[in-house]
Amino acid sequence: MEDESLETLGSLRHLFSADDSDSDRPPAPGPFFRNPIMQIKFDSPTRHPEGLPRSISLSLFVDAGPGCGGIAWPAGEVLASYIARRGFALQGLNVLELGSGTGLVGLVAGYHGAHVCITDQAPLIPIMERNISLNMLQSNVTAAELDWAKPLPYLQRPDIILAADCVYFEPAFPLLVSTLAALVPLPPERAPEVLFCYKKRRKADKRFFALLRKHFTWSVVDDDPARERYSREAITLLRLFRRS
Repeated sequence: MEDESLETLGSLRHLFSADDSDSDRPPAPGPFFRNPIMQIKFDSPTRHPEGLPRSISLSLFVDAGPGCGGIAWPAGEVLASYIARRGFALQGLNVLELGSGTGLVGLVAGYHGAHVCITDQAPLIPIMERNISLNMLQSNVTAAELDWAKPLPYLQRPDIILAADCVYFEPAFPLLVSTLAALVPLPPERAPEVLFCYKKRRKADKRFFALLRKHFTWSVVDDDPARERYSREAITLLRLFRRS
């Protein structure tokens, strides 16, 4: 596994170089905030059905106490921005977010009318629930525990699966892959759209994609006008497809 050729990673090959650092530990959290409640704004291409502005602002409580998941990370903001651009085309769709942390991505989908379940490990549930309340999205967004190491609980079949900044802790790589494989049925059964946003940090990350390619193929999302900008920050937004 460690010697997996970069050629097999296809559209991700440009993200890896021979001198990348390698560690089993996740990267250190970014800067802490004096005010634990952030305001994050996104542009939406469609006006809210009730006439609210196209530019939306969400309140986000952050807390590094439970670990890395309790703060906002770059790939999450990229995926949230992409979801915001879809606007109210999301209305009525069932959306499941994996490794939600603060719940940012799912909150954006819920704002635009999707029925969203944001999930993570138990210590992060209070942060997600607080952010749902801060943004008054209780009617659209719920928080639930989803531990990738445990059997998959009953979940309403999603139309869209979202995951951002989930590749950082190597022991969790096979658990995340097995969870994705359990959630996405094999062809020809109808599969949900899977949007997976990733920031390259370490050479070890290619091991995740070596595991992922046993169950999925992927392509880079090329309809995002911000792609050129975030690509310079080693962030890639992918659409995953289940292998037969």
